Amino acid sequence: MGQPENKREASQTSSRRTFLGVGSAAMAAAAFSAKGSEPMRRQDATSGEILQGKVAVVTGAARGIGRAAAVALARSGANVAGIDICAVVDPRSGVTPATQADLDETGQLVRQAGRKWQSFVVDQRDLPSLRSTATQIERDFGGIDILFANAGIQSFWPILEMEDSDWHTTIDVNLTGTANAIRAFAPAMVKRGSGRIIVTTSTQGRHGTLYASAYSASKWGIIGLMKSTALELGKYKITVNALVPGLIDTPLTRHEERYAQVLELAGRKPTGNVKQDEEAAKTILQTRSPLGVPWIDPADLAPVVVFLASDAARMVSGATYDVTAGDSANNTA
Repeated sequence: MGQPENKREASQTSSRRTFLGVGSAAMAAAAFSAKGSEPMRRQDATSGEILQGKVAVVTGAARGIGRAAAVALARSGANVAGIDICAVVDPRSGVTPATQADLDETGQLVRQAGRKWQSFVVDQRDLPSLRSTATQIERDFGGIDILFANAGIQSFWPILEMEDSDWHTTIDVNLTGTANAIRAFAPAMVKRGSGRIIVTTSTQGRHGTLYASAYSASKWGIIGLMKSTALELGKYKITVNALVPGLIDTPLTRHEERYAQVLELAGRKPTGNVKQDEEAAKTILQTRSPLGVPWIDPADLAPVVVFLASDAARMVSGATYDVTAGDSANNTA
């Protein structure tokens, strides 16, 4: 499930905070280096071939963090199989979903990195379909070494106003869908005798979130799922860890209803002017960020995925890796 662009339906009311996204967005990795008195230079931190010969599966690959991870993994030497639903996930969201064209574009970027690519349009709520996909990837690629279970959605509804479908869709896609991905692809790693599993949770999975009880519950649950799975799969030399994105610079967070939420939390009322509310939200977020960053550059997530997929992280399992511009400092532990 790729990260859809957010569009607001005219029928939405001020008491409904609804938007949908698949994962968060990121495109490439970056690192800094300095020599002597020369200025620091931005470099690609995922170049090289530390994953040479590996086979990676990425869910939510059409856009967002999924695309970023797919490209970064390919630039690091891995062949990639990308999975996305490329369809409407939450019919009440009013958000344009990722498309086959988006998934194809990710494939083009992977191929430009000189790696093999194969795409699959699959709903991760459908475990039999995921298992069938795993069988095909094993056959076509020769095995599976890495799973980046990234696909997910976000929908904001006050708990007293949400419908049953609002709760179930979020939980089924985010929590059950992530578990399905692990259940479908981990057996191939057991055959290999090693593997790397990375799941995408959220900083909102570490604390309560206004109008997003289902989302926070699903992302909190993913952390528990990750830790429990790490305990079970360690004997097969499979590591399991979680990526924790903060507010990433994507349509998911650069959206009028998100601006309204930020303003409401700050005790202010939205004006209804998108540009004005965006600037106000940016100022609030920037002031509260320990690093002074309102929205995180998407390029800053990919290196973590590559690291956790590599042999350098062979002793890392059951851990959460936050990319939140310092917002993690607000967590109790």
